[in-house]
Amino acid sequence: MARWLSLILLGGTALPAQEVKRPRITGVAHIALFSRDVAQSRMFYTGLLGYEEPFDLKQPDGSLALTFFKINERQYIELFPEREPGSDRLAHIALETDDAEGMRRYLASKGIQIPEKVPKGRTGNSNFTVRDPDGHGVEIVQYEPSSWTSRERGKHLSAMRISEGMLHVGILVGAVEPAMRFYRDILGFRETWRGSRDGKELNWINMQVPDGSDYVEFMLYQELPAPGQRGTPHHLCLVVPDLAKALAQLESRPARKDYTRPIEGRVGVNRRRLANLYDPDGTRTELMEPATVDGTPTPSSTAPPPR
Repeated sequence: MARWLSLILLGGTALPAQEVKRPRITGVAHIALFSRDVAQSRMFYTGLLGYEEPFDLKQPDGSLALTFFKINERQYIELFPEREPGSDRLAHIALETDDAEGMRRYLASKGIQIPEKVPKGRTGNSNFTVRDPDGHGVEIVQYEPSSWTSRERGKHLSAMRISEGMLHVGILVGAVEPAMRFYRDILGFRETWRGSRDGKELNWINMQVPDGSDYVEFMLYQELPAPGQRGTPHHLCLVVPDLAKALAQLESRPARKDYTRPIEGRVGVNRRRLANLYDPDGTRTELMEPATVDGTPTPSSTAPPPR
């Protein structure tokens, strides 16, 4: 009896703790930005780019807390009135999951600081925010059947939309390895491409969500730009099937007369046709075709990162 008891006890102590499985991460849900003048920003995102606002949130005094521009059923641009002049325009990025509570438990098992429970936001979706190694807010969101998002399904999808999908969001990344440990090792992202402007120093790393096609683009730097000068690296990318057609549409819109910058297409380092536009706060919207100019994948750069 003593022999069997000792075997049971030894067996019990040898059992490893049950690993918490990571829920699916299916895409980039939104990018949230700060705006100095929401009315001017609206002329860009609605007037020029063609996105409708399905709903917004108000402060207790009735002033705007934030508004939502709908790209498609699962992707949005969120716009907040600025909290501090000259500050970083990026508020946070958001990743969609099908199990926010499971993601909370999973991240806790990996040592990530998380809230005690998953709250529901004012629009009715389950969400919480963590910080990546560079301090960016990364919201985890699960769309709920009773949410405003679900309520507006099939609505606010204007034919004027310059794009029907957000391909990626770009964030500034300093040291590559800490970012890789968070996005690759913990969240399960897959690296798909590395790019360099001059072949001597790495500038971009594309990290695709584990259960979808959207990706986060690491914008690498040697010295961090000033907060008010981060609108080019902190960006969103909208996919367009035909860049020339998209640019012709933009040029024909009444809001074009209020957009004073040139709109020019070119072929990027990744050998895809693209064009850059900037909202009134300098945040870049990149329009990009989904494939390279000849359909052949562009090789990744082997250049070393700047840090």
